[in-house]
Amino acid sequence: MNHVTKGCAAALTGVALAACSPALDWRQVRPEDAGIEALFPCKPLTHARTVPLAGQPTRMMLHACSRGGLTFALTHAELQDPARVTPALGELRAAAAANLDGTERVVGAMQVPGMTPNPQALRLEVQGRRPDGSPLVQQVALFTKGTRVYQASVIGTRLPQEAVDSFFTGLRLL
Repeated sequence: MNHVTKGCAAALTGVALAACSPALDWRQVRPEDAGIEALFPCKPLTHARTVPLAGQPTRMMLHACSRGGLTFALTHAELQDPARVTPALGELRAAAAANLDGTERVVGAMQVPGMTPNPQALRLEVQGRRPDGSPLVQQVALFTKGTRVYQASVIGTRLPQEAVDSFFTGLRLL
């Protein structure tokens, strides 16, 4: 899990530092081989990394962009083994809080049409801080379809609820 935490934190921090324009220009994005359509407010960059997840090296894909001081990200991984799905969601949940050295609050169950029901499919809010100690907040959505796990997140100093809701309700499994 440490590699998941460090890898995701580094990628999100790098993308977060690139934030500039306050205008949100929403667009539908269908990342290749992701099985999902997402509504992003800017054109996401894609990064791939192999990390240990649920006991095995796993290729994770990250699609992220920053706009208006917020970073929007969608991470997904194909696990190929149903027994790894719930542990992987739990590890992603723990990493979300660890990435910000923060505390989590469960906002509620996450529902995406077509998802596979799972008790770890949740929407969370993490109150944490950047490495320099300044405050940071993140909302995270964890869900799955079959043996693919997903994590969608919005991170910033302050999260406008309208932007967070637009991002999460714009998720559509294919």
